[in-house]
Amino acid sequence: MENKSLKAGVVGAGVFGGFHASKYAAHAQTELVGVFDPDLEKARTLADKHGAKAFDTLEHMLAEVDVVTVASPAVHHFAAAAAALASGKHVLVEKPISSSVEEARELINLASSHGCVLQVGHQERFVFHAMGLLEVPEMPKRIVARRMGPPSDRNLDVSVTLDLMVHDLDLVIALAGAPIKSVEGKIDEGRFGSPDIAEATLVFENGCVAELISSRVHHERDRKMHVEYETGVLDIDFVAKTFENSTPYALNADFAETETAKDSLGANVHAFIASVIDGAPVVVPGIAGLRALDAARAVDGEREYGS
Repeated sequence: MENKSLKAGVVGAGVFGGFHASKYAAHAQTELVGVFDPDLEKARTLADKHGAKAFDTLEHMLAEVDVVTVASPAVHHFAAAAAALASGKHVLVEKPISSSVEEARELINLASSHGCVLQVGHQERFVFHAMGLLEVPEMPKRIVARRMGPPSDRNLDVSVTLDLMVHDLDLVIALAGAPIKSVEGKIDEGRFGSPDIAEATLVFENGCVAELISSRVHHERDRKMHVEYETGVLDIDFVAKTFENSTPYALNADFAETETAKDSLGANVHAFIASVIDGAPVVVPGIAGLRALDAARAVDGEREYGS
């Protein structure tokens, strides 16, 4: 296709909507056509920044675009993504894919039936790709992950499990390389009835065990992962973007200097565009978002995993 071949729209004019809008505006093969947000003034502010149009309804924007990023609050992901897919538009939806497993399954079915790309915004995957970690041929025995952050007013519509832990759930599922056998979780009551601290233990069918903890009321950002193999140990610091590696595998020690690690959200958008234009494999397909969501809901006690 020629340059500027895809017309893009963004749902949600918040922080992440702004990030996605800037990536589309800067990409050689996309034109940012518009922004939709229920707050029309917010939509106008973001759209004006990039010479795009603010739309007063989602339907009006969908009529003028080919691809859509859904970066609205998580509880609204399904409605916007479903409308876009039903209109034959390719969708990049920020994590979590939706609020419920049933909704996630419906999005996957809609994408399949309409021949659309559905990609989920689990951008930490791109950091793992930059490290070369997902190419390691050995499966881990044990994974311990902690993802802690200070209090924020953002994302309080969902639990810390769907806000923060879902990143690590996606990563450990990708690393384990096997279906989940069981999920056990423990959560606090949290602010406004939405849990702020969560702990989880996942057991995989190949024997790998993952132990996770997340908090959004911690005194500082602390995001680490410890991965044990038969042949050695890997300790990753996601904040410092460093790792210590005693395995025999030659991981990329300079991964923090790669573009995909420096700007994982940008890498996510670029991969999405490549999947739409060139048919490249979807890096984080809807089924990956579903698996992470299913585990998160089990941690929250909302359902048994896989039920």
